[in-house]
Amino acid sequence: MHWIALRWSPESGLPRDALGWWALQFTPRVTWLDEGLLLEVSACERLWGGRLSLMRQISASNPSEAPVQRVQGATSLVALARLRMFARGQKPPADVPAALPLDTLSAAQPHLDVLARLGCQTWGDVAALPRGGLARRFDTTLRTALDIAWGLRPDQHTWLTLPDVFEQKLELPALAETAPELMWSANRLLSALQIWLRGRQRGAVALELEWTLDLRRLNGVDLPPHQHITVRTAQPTQDMAHLRRLMSEKLALTQLAAPASWLRLRTLETASWAGASTSFLPEDSRKGDKLHELVERLSARLGAQQVLVPVTQADHRPEAMQAWQPALGRPRAAKPALQPDGLYPPWLLRQPLPLEIRGGHPYYRGKLRRLSGPQRLEAGWWGGKEEEGGHPAVRDYYIAESPEAGLVWVYRERLSAPLALDQAPRWYLQGLYA
Repeated sequence: MHWIALRWSPESGLPRDALGWWALQFTPRVTWLDEGLLLEVSACERLWGGRLSLMRQISASNPSEAPVQRVQGATSLVALARLRMFARGQKPPADVPAALPLDTLSAAQPHLDVLARLGCQTWGDVAALPRGGLARRFDTTLRTALDIAWGLRPDQHTWLTLPDVFEQKLELPALAETAPELMWSANRLLSALQIWLRGRQRGAVALELEWTLDLRRLNGVDLPPHQHITVRTAQPTQDMAHLRRLMSEKLALTQLAAPASWLRLRTLETASWAGASTSFLPEDSRKGDKLHELVERLSARLGAQQVLVPVTQADHRPEAMQAWQPALGRPRAAKPALQPDGLYPPWLLRQPLPLEIRGGHPYYRGKLRRLSGPQRLEAGWWGGKEEEGGHPAVRDYYIAESPEAGLVWVYRERLSAPLALDQAPRWYLQGLYA
């Protein structure tokens, strides 16, 4: 067996669990042993190009802002002892494990004073004591640890695994009273989430950020124990920068009822992650945000009802062909409205605009000049109710040119239309061309 021991400073900026999840990309045999993260790599090191190449890749992909200390050993206890000596600036001895200092063995920590009076300074000194007397004088943990160090007993551990659902809690270094203070601590949880998503090959769709209020009552008013926000995306993502922006926008619109002391982040919904496709062509490497990311960020900042998309409707009347729905609230299967006829303008008015008539000619920012038409339409007889103000559409549509507005789409009510009570034709503006 061959072990690699890793150690980060307490200011690493990542939860302990997340560091273990990150190490699972190198080997499935990962475990925490006291302050060290232990990786057993004897079965997989050749897949990484050997031990030296693996150590370099571990250092290069360090997920923490703090540097990682790394050493190797034949057993987990030897690797952990070397890691402790490295942290103290000591050079490991050549005779391993016999010459290792006794204070680097966790099982010997409770008995260091007694062993020192017996003249024991190294692992070899303790191993040389009579086996029966050592077991009677001290607990069996010490003797078992020495046997593992010398390879006389199997090195058994409980291996880390990725949980099915991401959920991490974090105690804030100080009470947070504002949204930016909460977001600063939430960044650590988002970094842990990214490691979990990559390990699970999943993309985040919905997240919940919850914080614990430090007060039960404020100004005589009972407060809830927690507050939370929910962040949703239109597509599965592993982009933490995008999730940070969405979460920041949500927090900026949320008022903290009281100072917060704890944070919890958990996934509400995830989806399979197919990865991102890339291209060697320079014109395909577009810069800037993706459209759905821009829509999500604007919806979080302005409110869902302020960012709308057109959705097609089963109706032949132009004003009823599309309905506007919140971009984040519509079903995933729904698609933006597309006009089936190439002559239709890209922008339709919600309500047709009556046009001024001068000398029998319609005017819209100048006298209109008809270019094509008429396109005759008779529809709406199936749903029009007179008591609700509905009526069938009986119209002639034209493409016309306005001196100031450019191309426009207008229609004239036919004389047979139910609402055309007078005999004078009435003209309306239906849409605009870009």
